[in-house]
Amino acid sequence: MAGLLIALATGGCSVTMPIGSLAGDDEVTGSTDARPAPILSSKFDAEDTRRAHAALAIAVDPQGNGAPVSWDNPVSGKKGSFVAAGPLYVVDDRVCRSFIAQLTLASDTSQLQGSTCRTGPNEWFLREVKPWLKPG
Repeated sequence: MAGLLIALATGGCSVTMPIGSLAGDDEVTGSTDARPAPILSSKFDAEDTRRAHAALAIAVDPQGNGAPVSWDNPVSGKKGSFVAAGPLYVVDDRVCRSFIAQLTLASDTSQLQGSTCRTGPNEWFLREVKPWLKPG
């Protein structure tokens, strides 16, 4: 019993607390693209953008059927559709695809063409967006 009391009395406790780095933040190096990322419309709110990008991901998916994919936001009244325009291709080790979009913002309808590249499952980033130039 005396041994147990001595062990308890002389046993220590430790408390661990996180301490920030004394050296500061790590410096990130590498090249970055200074151009701003393309957007579908400067008139989109966050929910319009989320819905549009979800429809775009379905439209350009390699397993898709090639049919146009529509989206709408009943709150803002904005809507549109996307259709894949051409085969898949590779840029910087990423699968990419061109698309054509139709966007309706209030009474204004516009058509765009662009390209998007896959970053992960159902995740695509816009490479280029510009007004659609009809062939012919």
